[in-house]
Amino acid sequence: MHSAVDLIASLCSELPVEVYAGEGPDRRKLTTPGNLKDPSGEGQGLEDWAYQLVESWLLRGNAFGDILDGTVAQPRQVLLQHPDDVTGWIEDGTPVWNVRGRQVDAARWMHRRVMPVAGRVLGVSPIQFHASTVGLSITSVKFGESWFRDGAHPSALLTNEEASINEQQARDVKNRFLAALRGNREPVVMGKGWKYQAIQISPEESQFLATQGYTEAQCARMFGPGIAEVLGYESGGSLTYTNVESRSAHLLVLTINKWLRRLERALTALLPAPQYAVIPREGILQATTLDKYRAHESALRNRWKTVNEIRQGENLRPVPWGDKPNTAGTGAPQGKTGDTGDDTDNKEDGTP
Repeated sequence: MHSAVDLIASLCSELPVEVYAGEGPDRRKLTTPGNLKDPSGEGQGLEDWAYQLVESWLLRGNAFGDILDGTVAQPRQVLLQHPDDVTGWIEDGTPVWNVRGRQVDAARWMHRRVMPVAGRVLGVSPIQFHASTVGLSITSVKFGESWFRDGAHPSALLTNEEASINEQQARDVKNRFLAALRGNREPVVMGKGWKYQAIQISPEESQFLATQGYTEAQCARMFGPGIAEVLGYESGGSLTYTNVESRSAHLLVLTINKWLRRLERALTALLPAPQYAVIPREGILQATTLDKYRAHESALRNRWKTVNEIRQGENLRPVPWGDKPNTAGTGAPQGKTGDTGDDTDNKEDGTP
């Protein structure tokens, strides 16, 4: 379960954050303000703050913090608190917050919840929502331990198929057999007709390990589809090149994206309107070099990116002719290589 939480929190906190204003053709990228680079003011940076925030959501369903600068409607700096130290309830229609026995000023208090429940001020975590699954995992582990350690069942049968024996003979045979087993590993000589059959159940046969593996996978899936498979739990299906290749996309769309959106809303709340935070998803997809070059080729061919825009994304220096849209079906536009002016050979619609 910790691995699932760490995976989601790490992915959300390690992706870059960009700040924009405007929409559509008026959208423009802005410089990231200082308070967003270090929302807590502790000097640990945005990544540390974002990890704490997402981890609190995943484990407790709520995130709390003291607003050090700004207001509830427009906080600028927030020091997050451990969710186990906070209690909250509704009193006369107003939320009341208590931190380690001390009531806090609601006007300087941030609360962000996930999986809200009608009529309650607190949200619930994926763990609380799937409490029965967690209970099954714990119960199966405890039962498995007691079975192998304290199980009230014989470990084997020692029978004689050719003779009838009385109680004293049975006791003597058992003692001789156990003495040989506990001694110096000498051969056991029992006479004619004796048969030994072990009935101590093995871990594999008992299915306790399989049950435990299943419930661990179920616990990982509480946080979203695809988490168990990424962490290596048995999923019951075979993996092929195709589904391994698309696993990152499935993880993003079905699981990580909702946590990224929640984090984007929390970060946007720290910005003055109409600015908003955007977390690019490309870092999760991590295309192969060949797939990336194919995407670049498609972007140039369909003229929705220029050569210099692609080169900038690859951390390459711009070229003199790279700001013009491609009109010749290749990376370089028509005309002379050093020509940077606007001429009729490079019209946007490609007409002569």
